[in-house]
Amino acid sequence: MDEKAFNAQINGTKNFHLRRAVERLREGLFDPLGVQWLTSGEEKLNQLFDRGAAALDKGTSYHLCVCGAYGQGKSHSLTYLKQRALENNFVVSYINLDPRQIPFHDFKEVYRALMGAMVFPNGETSLATLWKASADQWLARPENRDKSINEFIPGDMPHRFRAILAAMAHKNMEIPAGKQKLKKHARFQPRSFSWTLKNALMGKEIPAHKLNAAFHYREVPFYKDSSLVCRESREYMAMVKGLAQLFKEMGYKGWVLLFDEGESIGQARITCRSKSYDLLHEIFCPEKQAQGFYPVFAFTHDFFTLVETEPWDRTRRPGGPRKADQPTDDIPCFARNYHKAWKNINIHSLQDLSSGEWETLTGKLKILHGRAYGWEPGTAELTGEMMQILSQNKGAESRMKLRLLVNLLDLEQQKAPC
Repeated sequence: MDEKAFNAQINGTKNFHLRRAVERLREGLFDPLGVQWLTSGEEKLNQLFDRGAAALDKGTSYHLCVCGAYGQGKSHSLTYLKQRALENNFVVSYINLDPRQIPFHDFKEVYRALMGAMVFPNGETSLATLWKASADQWLARPENRDKSINEFIPGDMPHRFRAILAAMAHKNMEIPAGKQKLKKHARFQPRSFSWTLKNALMGKEIPAHKLNAAFHYREVPFYKDSSLVCRESREYMAMVKGLAQLFKEMGYKGWVLLFDEGESIGQARITCRSKSYDLLHEIFCPEKQAQGFYPVFAFTHDFFTLVETEPWDRTRRPGGPRKADQPTDDIPCFARNYHKAWKNINIHSLQDLSSGEWETLTGKLKILHGRAYGWEPGTAELTGEMMQILSQNKGAESRMKLRLLVNLLDLEQQKAPC
């Protein structure tokens, strides 16, 4: 963002939002305005994002790995890409991976987190509401009058979720009031159906009898055609890709999934790492392209060092009881050598800011702080002190440098005459 555009946005922003941005920088936290105004290297990030958006427009999937050391700006970059994606009509989910709370190898938990963090370009956060509106619009088109909603739902989705989406698009079966008290309609509880289907779509555990009742009274004709059980990680991966395609059919450009703290995958035990690598391989090197699917990961360099040094030929003994006279072969711990398989993945390595970029950044920070607190931090002496702080803390994290600069501006503002 050039100086003219920066000043224009600063002048058009309320003082409350300016002060909030400075206060969050002071605490080392992210602020939407701070990310928008103080991002360096945004031109490169824009190019990378637009390259992925162009690939999705052609009907293919795309992925991106943002790689850098701790404090180098990975989370900041993902936050910037989130804003960029929303501005470009993408649905966005941003989550932090964690081996205890959101382990990547258990993609069911990842799916739940992604659904809970989902944000739409118009600010709406309820997928159920938007899906119902889109389904009604699709069915109302003249060319779709003789079609069912099943033809709008991607066929690659797991059977359970296809039935859920179909039920959400249907209305309740009409049962006369006099017959609703009959024993055979004891499961007819129309007030609970919307809640049941919404939570089932979010990945929550819903008793089978409640789901079956909702499918029956919402008149989903195919729900008995296959098992409604969905436990495997690959099934939830298929659902994520299916939703990305569905979002594209609904008028969005796709689904951008932002995974921060990706290096936590390497902190799990070897069996969990193996499962995670399998899922990552399906994302990085898919056999079939998924429309509208745009995952972005943030990794440290240590993660790829771990991948390079994994014992790819390691094996393990099969578990479970076995007879002594029945020899069994050892099982490979990994399906393949992922270090070799991932030679061509899309990696953007973050670089430390140059002295010129820091000089530009400090200039913007002075303007932001001055407008927020009503003073003029424009002296050459103050600029020299800020550059001296940067020189004395070359090895510090970027967020720490920003905190030190804000603290200096706070002290200078207190000295300034009222």
